[in-house]
Amino acid sequence: MPEARSFLGSVLEEWEVTDCSEDAVLCLSELATNAVRHGAHGDFLVEVSLDEGCLRVEVHDTGTGAPRVGKPSEDDTDGRGLLIVTSLADGWGVTPHDSCGKTVWTEFKTTEGGMQVGVIPC
Repeated sequence: MPEARSFLGSVLEEWEVTDCSEDAVLCLSELATNAVRHGAHGDFLVEVSLDEGCLRVEVHDTGTGAPRVGKPSEDDTDGRGLLIVTSLADGWGVTPHDSCGKTVWTEFKTTEGGMQVGVIPC
């Protein structure tokens, strides 16, 4: 996860996206953790794009399960990742891939514009 967080932090700094960068990095960390814990091989790919005031962060993995928001009890030590994503992001979802795995994505409204794309395998 450190490599993915560092990549996103660097990209957002380069693109001068500051209004949602901390939330985006935290959400990426949660999505990447899910990919490692629940993906078929633990490997994942991070893709980030910026288009017309919308920052989109995607995590591609080979797992077949669909993530869902948990309902942890006060005593549970996990199961809160997508609750965090839901509370911080302007939207999130899952795009299944027939051939292999899925993409879990999250989006943030930002005041930054332009068209940018960055990708890193993790």
